[in-house]
Amino acid sequence: MKKMITISSLLVSAMLLNSCASGYKKINPETINYASKSMESNILLEYKYDLLAKKYKKKETKNNIKLIAVKITNNTENEIVLGRDFKLSYENGNEVSLIETEKLFKTIKQSPASYLWYLLLAPVQLQSGTTTTSNGFYTETKPANTFPIGLIAGPGLATGNMIAASTANKNFKNELMQFDLNGKTIKKGETVYGLIGSNSNSYDSIKVKIQ
Repeated sequence: MKKMITISSLLVSAMLLNSCASGYKKINPETINYASKSMESNILLEYKYDLLAKKYKKKETKNNIKLIAVKITNNTENEIVLGRDFKLSYENGNEVSLIETEKLFKTIKQSPASYLWYLLLAPVQLQSGTTTTSNGFYTETKPANTFPIGLIAGPGLATGNMIAASTANKNFKNELMQFDLNGKTIKKGETVYGLIGSNSNSYDSIKVKIQ
């Protein structure tokens, strides 16, 4: 009995350690030190990969997506719009396949409902001490005291993780929307910052491609 309790405790502990909701650390594209850059027709592009962590990073990798922070400076004599006046392409000439912001969010976000599995912990009980009974033919050992910890921990962990995941998702979406460059006009001499998602599993160099 003791061995079974120990094994169960280890399994539950392992699940808890690997299944907690992740927080979201803001990327803040305006404060990034951009090491990669390219210039084309007086449009300066600076960019950086590897922005996400924990569960968001796992979802990004699983779905072959790259979230990229970009800094675009318009040194031309005209207003420009990404997608209308210029696009982004890789060094091999292939166009960077941009993902619409709402779709990008839905693909990478955490699923709060996935933490409902914690409710399965409800039957778990803490056991301490033992009592032994004998009727002359056999001896039976049972736990002396039990406490239904699962009835408290299960709902508590489910609720806490769902709230944490929802809050992290909200912060993630707010930042994606704040730095959405879709249809944004970049004025002459202006520098803008953005977060873009690309359907790619590589870290290829990116450059500006004039329409």
